[in-house]
Amino acid sequence: MLVLAGRREEFATALSGASARTLAIAILLQIVALLARSEAWHLSIEAAGGTVARRVLYRASSFGVLGSILNAQLGVAARIGALRRSSPEVSPQIPTLIAAEFPILVVEGVLAALASFTLVGPLGLPWWLPIVCVAVFAIASAGLRRLARRKGSELWRGLAVVHRLRGGSLVVGFVLIAVVAQVLRNWIMLHAVGVDASLFDAVAVLIALVTLAQLPIGPSVGAGAAVLILGSDGVAAAAAAGVLLTVTGTIGGLCFAAWAGVDGLWARRRAGARPHVPAARADG
Repeated sequence: MLVLAGRREEFATALSGASARTLAIAILLQIVALLARSEAWHLSIEAAGGTVARRVLYRASSFGVLGSILNAQLGVAARIGALRRSSPEVSPQIPTLIAAEFPILVVEGVLAALASFTLVGPLGLPWWLPIVCVAVFAIASAGLRRLARRKGSELWRGLAVVHRLRGGSLVVGFVLIAVVAQVLRNWIMLHAVGVDASLFDAVAVLIALVTLAQLPIGPSVGAGAAVLILGSDGVAAAAAAGVLLTVTGTIGGLCFAAWAGVDGLWARRRAGARPHVPAARADG
């Protein structure tokens, strides 16, 4: 990165400040976030009529984790494609699966809008922008509820979880767990490299990270988000925190994907080991 020109030693010192224990905690928090979001996806698909086993759906979710390393939209496409390939008979159609993403995205958007005041200071945004963001997502949430009541389309079925009190509440709860885990991971990494960041700063970094992840800029999104929000407090340290966020996030995703691969092989091995029972022949 050009912003690190002449700051290599400072950058290396900041990177070395993170202990193995701190990195392990950050990786664990990333896995918690991935599992929580996968469960929210499971609830949304279940409400839409899918009967996919939880473990099968989690394995499909792991493909999305690998894809999202490059781009968020690629992650969604990989997750949906993997689920349709593995369980075409019990998973909803692709339009329904696409719509099932929206309740989760709206919850994340509402949380981001409520916390968008954390961006005002670092980015010099107008004070009224968070109010506009909250209003926009409130309207989007109301519109989603209205669309969820429609019948007769595969697309609207994907929104079924919105008008189910228990299912909708659980989706909100699991998304909240995922967001809190990510905020804590950001805060831990920032402090590990010597940045005196508050939880609000960690929230702002998360919002910036998710926003930049929509662009095809690849693994550098973590460093870019950290520098964007906290670069004024030290570019090298902020970039180091961003790099560690990317590294621990990637390792956490690979751990999730490794479990999915092993679990898939074990499931196929069990299925192959089951004795074949021939059909009884009719007499006569």
